Formats: sequence, C-alpha cells, structure tokens
Amino acid sequence: MALRWYTTVIDCHDIAAQARWWAEVLDWRIVYEDEHEVAVIPPWLSEDIVESAHEWVRLPQGMVFVPVEEDKTLKNRIHIDLAPHIDQDREAEIARLLDMGAVRVDVGQDRDVTWEVLADPEGNEFCVLSSRDR
Repeated sequence: MALRWYTTVIDCHDIAAQARWWAEVLDWRIVYEDEHEVAVIPPWLSEDIVESAHEWVRLPQGMVFVPVEEDKTLKNRIHIDLAPHIDQDREAEIARLLDMGAVRVDVGQDRDVTWEVLADPEGNEFCVLSSRDR
C-alpha cells in the first residue's frame, strides 16, 4: 500500500495572508488556523474520518502554510503547476493572478515554453500551464 500525499507545505512570513491568497486562487477553504500553521483544502473534501485505507490514499492533498524567519533567496526546488481547462480563458486566469498580486518571473525558462512562470506575493514560484482536458 502506498502512502498518501497529504499536504504540500509552503514556508512563508505571513501564513494567514499566504493561505488566504492560495485559497482564493484555487477556490479552496481554510480548515485550520493558528499561529503555527494554516491549512487549506479543496471545498469538496470532507473533514470526516476516513475508515478505509483504500479511500484514504485516493483523497487529494491540501496545503499547509508555516512560518519561517528567513527570506527566500533561491529558485524553488519544487513548485506547483496550475492548469486551466480547455474551456477556460488561460490569459484571463493569468491576468486574475497578476491582479491578485502574483508577478511574472524568469527562472531561466526559454521564451517559447508553453507555461507562464509566476510567483505568489512572497516570491514562491509556480507555473500556469497550457490549457488541457486531462
């Protein structure tokens, strides 16, 4: 049996602001918050106990935001890829992210790539991929 990918942890200075930013980006919800962490999950994900390991490993991951004192200094070694559906306007989604405080960044990508590299308000890089249906 495989382990479940439970959460992606994001180090940041302002955990409440970052969690709310990402929750708005993904249309997720905050399920836990204190001074040490803020957790967000998809809105359809239940907080109920899951008895079956078979069901447990099939659940999607959440995101947890934890405080760190140090500043981000290098490109992320791991990042999140977001993808719009082919029925969505990719450029409008990128514009929405930029309006929310994301910025375009250059991490060495070629000019003709099919993704856009952005950074969240604290500088964590993520990509918006080309539109897709799977």
